[in-house]
Amino acid sequence: MEKILLNEEHEQLLVAIPLFRDLPHNIKQGLLDKLDYSIYNIEKKDIIANQGTPCKKLYVLLKGKLRVDIIDGLGNRVMIEYIVAPRAFATPHLFTSNNTLPATFTAIENSILFTATKESTFKLISEDPKVLHNFLCITGNCNICTVSRLKTLSRKTVRERFIVYLLEHKAPHSTSVTLVHTQSELAEYLNVTRPALSKEINKMIKEGIIQMTGKILEVLNEKVLKEYI
Repeated sequence: MEKILLNEEHEQLLVAIPLFRDLPHNIKQGLLDKLDYSIYNIEKKDIIANQGTPCKKLYVLLKGKLRVDIIDGLGNRVMIEYIVAPRAFATPHLFTSNNTLPATFTAIENSILFTATKESTFKLISEDPKVLHNFLCITGNCNICTVSRLKTLSRKTVRERFIVYLLEHKAPHSTSVTLVHTQSELAEYLNVTRPALSKEINKMIKEGIIQMTGKILEVLNEKVLKEYI
């Protein structure tokens, strides 16, 4: 990681994240004066933070993409999610009593990282109710994502895991799902092999449950899908 100087584009990206997005203009202008921060250029394959290390900073990915992995009890590497900029991450672990990171964060493309010290972040949050409100909302959403991820991985078969993924990504009152992952990425996300996932998708297409055009998947029989879960 190479330390770089903050520029105007970085500032605009920082105030675009949910933590700071809806703040009054005067508070946004004073953010950087209140935060003890650093900016880094991250190269592809650089590890930003390792599983099991203490979370001592506010992390904000301004540009790029990260892969999040955990090592499970059997020593297997399990892909949890991809983080796409601009977005804060590892936020819920900043102020907990056991603040060790539950995962390893690795850049999968050249990226820009913003960090702020725990102390300056706490001061900012405690001084402004709106920032505190945003922080609590983000923490709650992260917990919901964790529950959702466990719900997927708790399923035993490839089909069940894929169906849980589809139903969670399908908008209410809609029959279509735009797949945000490639099939290889999705296989990693579901913790299955790519051939096994491809085989199962083809089976579901032949059975008339779904159809696919590029990255657009159409649910043809939602009732059948729900019977599996």
